[in-house]
Amino acid sequence: MMALLMDTRLSYILRRVKDLRCFTPRRNRMKEKWATTRPKHPPTTLALQHFDSTYSVQLGQLWPSVRAALLSERKYGALLNHFSHDASPADLEAQGCRDFITDTDTQAQLCSEQEPEVRLEEEDGVSLKKSHADQQLSSLRLSPNIKCLVFPRGNITRFKPAKPDMLGYLGYYLMDAASMLPCLVLDVQEGHSVLDLCAAPGGKALALLQTQSIDFLCVNDTSVSRTTRLKRVFHSYVPKQLLSKQKLRITSFDGTKWGEIERDTFDRVLVDVPCTTDRHSLIEDDNNIFSKSRTGERRGLPQLQLELLL
Repeated sequence: MMALLMDTRLSYILRRVKDLRCFTPRRNRMKEKWATTRPKHPPTTLALQHFDSTYSVQLGQLWPSVRAALLSERKYGALLNHFSHDASPADLEAQGCRDFITDTDTQAQLCSEQEPEVRLEEEDGVSLKKSHADQQLSSLRLSPNIKCLVFPRGNITRFKPAKPDMLGYLGYYLMDAASMLPCLVLDVQEGHSVLDLCAAPGGKALALLQTQSIDFLCVNDTSVSRTTRLKRVFHSYVPKQLLSKQKLRITSFDGTKWGEIERDTFDRVLVDVPCTTDRHSLIEDDNNIFSKSRTGERRGLPQLQLELLL
């Protein structure tokens, strides 16, 4: 009986010790202010509400599947480094990875066989015929040096961090595979000079350097810290002879005023304008553009995008 009483008292004391408020004078105790410590509507919730009301109208029946994809874990692609002699590509292919670009090219070819031909304007009395997929297919060939491996659909295996080869160049660069598409449709030709106006974090610029076909590349980002990261990325993947001043220039100018700095200088201009970064907005509350402190910035995005494009 005495042992049972002691156990009961000990349990009671332990419960009291866990509640540290018992050591605080009652006059100094304060209720947790829920409204100030925990947002009633976190940025991720606000973002989802905004996307539901906007994209459901714009995408229609496609929105539920797009919504599910945005709420799922990010699936990366591995842009292979043509300058590295690491054995990673063979290992990744042995794990079942496929080339995102080749598969896209093949899919476009299949679509071209199924799509009806589109009659274009006549030239010299000859009627030209070309399908939409043929037009897409012709713009997907950037360079044989470009490969971006992804795990098959349904496979959520994560890529391991890239390893350096004997010269210190990393075997691949992890990025969203869809980010390769702007590089492909840019239709860069041999000897072109290219401007990447909003280059950070550098995946697209790195893909362009992998082609070894462009004569000059200028990468710009308004943030100095981000251009510093760009330099680190390039030195980790690209030989020094391709990073000379004759081949590459890194700047931190205001992209909206680029026309005042240089006009009609480049053969191609890649502009990946700042946006709401939808997946990040739905998953991370930290640094979320839908947070109340960034409302003005978010509302100014369309104007900023227009100024960059013009």
